[in-house]
Amino acid sequence: MGIVSKTENSTPILDGIESPEDVRRLADADLVQLAEELRRDTIAKVAATGGHLGSTLGVIELTVAIHAVFDTPRDKLIWDVGHQAYAHKILTGRREAMATLRQDGGLSGFTKRSESPYDPFGAAHSSTSISAGLGFAAARSLGYGDGDSVAVIGDGAMSAGMAYEAMNNAGSLGKRMFVILNDNEMSISPSVGAFSKHLSALCAQAPAIGMDVVMKKAASMLPEPFRTGAARARQAVGALTGTSSLFEHMGFSYVGPVDGHDLPQLLTILRTLKGVADGPVLIHAITRKGAGYAPAENSADKYHGVGSFDARTGTLSKSKPGAPAFTKVFANALTDEATRDKSVVAITAAMASGTGLDIFAKAHPERMFDVGIAEQHAVTFAAGMAAAGMKPFCAIYSTFLQRAYDQIVHDVALQELPVRFAIDRAGLVGADGPTHAGAFDIAYLSNLPGFTVMAAADEAELVHMVATAAVHSSGPIAFRYPRGEGTGVALPERGIPLEIGKGRIVRQGCDIAFLSFGARLGECLAAADLLTTRGLSVTVADARFAKPLDKALIEDLARRHDALITVEEGASGGFGANVLQHLAATGQLDGTVAVRTLTLPDRFEPHAGPNVMYERSGLTAPRLAEAAVDSLERSSTGKRDKIPTLAFAT
Repeated sequence: MGIVSKTENSTPILDGIESPEDVRRLADADLVQLAEELRRDTIAKVAATGGHLGSTLGVIELTVAIHAVFDTPRDKLIWDVGHQAYAHKILTGRREAMATLRQDGGLSGFTKRSESPYDPFGAAHSSTSISAGLGFAAARSLGYGDGDSVAVIGDGAMSAGMAYEAMNNAGSLGKRMFVILNDNEMSISPSVGAFSKHLSALCAQAPAIGMDVVMKKAASMLPEPFRTGAARARQAVGALTGTSSLFEHMGFSYVGPVDGHDLPQLLTILRTLKGVADGPVLIHAITRKGAGYAPAENSADKYHGVGSFDARTGTLSKSKPGAPAFTKVFANALTDEATRDKSVVAITAAMASGTGLDIFAKAHPERMFDVGIAEQHAVTFAAGMAAAGMKPFCAIYSTFLQRAYDQIVHDVALQELPVRFAIDRAGLVGADGPTHAGAFDIAYLSNLPGFTVMAAADEAELVHMVATAAVHSSGPIAFRYPRGEGTGVALPERGIPLEIGKGRIVRQGCDIAFLSFGARLGECLAAADLLTTRGLSVTVADARFAKPLDKALIEDLARRHDALITVEEGASGGFGANVLQHLAATGQLDGTVAVRTLTLPDRFEPHAGPNVMYERSGLTAPRLAEAAVDSLERSSTGKRDKIPTLAFAT
């Protein structure tokens, strides 16, 4: 049995918990039992639905202790990222709804303000919790709210600059707030950098738990000059013993390291701090990702993100073998390029496995750089390497690349530096929902001067785009590709660089033209099949480039067809908008061709299965075919005698 338990025969307590108020009524001994039950229940719930398990198991005791000591939701509990908030959801009235976790219409896999009053701040990107917590604390001092602010942040998230910006501001303002550093030496990939080493050094020292806070409280009661003398004495002791932490230098009272799985100790510390703290406090809790569940603890990724599995054994449900994932195809192609070209380097922001660069690292460890959760630094770091003459490939998910937009503009595009951006998770991503959707990169990159923006229609095209980026030297270049399996096309032995700004005709027709940018090409071909059965002749083209546009291709499609439909897995203002702008500028929007741009809707698409999300977005084959027919009806030269009258099946 994988679950560690000491109280399997005890009377269940969790069944009687409907809110944290019930938790606060329990005796400490009952809280220990509650934590064990909560761990078992969390495992059972995630086993059925899949999700982020290891993170939550690491904070079970912290979750119980926080809700037992603090008056949530009056006190604001902010979970960084939200991966670790499943147990929190169970204790805050959402236990039954956990059966719908990450499913269409169900609970979010992250904290979400609209889901519960116990989620005061939504999160799915890392390193935001201290800033938000300080915001609540500052608002409280101005009369907006009266509760405490508690931010729980992982050690991996502390590698981001935003966390230090927030701590610097918090230390300056001096507002009472609590930051709990959940130190498990791992986020998705193992934590890296000097800060990780600093935490390890703190953990190696003999902790004086809570002494700093107690000494400050006692010293505050002394008259001058004794008060100043006591403060200097604390600093001197820290300097002599080496126990002074970075957090103390930033104005926080540092408490720890403490055992994040010792619930009685956590309760004592939190109760003491809640009673005496008068400024920002950081509690350094040491935890284990996947704690209490042997299959997770023994897994390399600690069951960070899993599909459904057998809760008793931890055996993951097997998926049917399919085409290789786009991510793996990219990683293998880049590794191959680096074997031939010593100037190729790879950069990731704490997502070595997620971007496939763990494959690259095994082959070229000296040319692989994981900079931690620091996308801004990753981009400018890549810019520096490009300026030095190397060929940096910066592999970052679309949703995370947003965090570094100023660096893309100022440090890369403005200087015309040939940084190569490999943009994973382009388009909709399913259960992770709108916070992780890659919806905006086409628009926010293609409006930058000198940028080349590509999108792979299939995995073979992705291999060619890696090769294209490797030889490109006249400015920044980006290529985007979706999450999940490819289409199953044969892969070339080696990528062949594409001609910049040139698309391709995949199928030739004469009535309707689909111009696809990216991975909806397969759906465009399927839509063409549907239309062909209704007597319509359809051209399907793969644009390949959103910038520079293949203007000759676009003009030819507009001239030879009654309707032109652009299709992309991105928000409005991207590829289709560029096409419209070109047609308008060249006087081709004169009514002789009906042009429609099909993009993701102007909303944050709720989480569901990818197919459901794309159906709702109007980007599946039947919906594309319907849009084409509607456009043909609007064309002044449309072949109305051929227009189908029946709806297409969905």
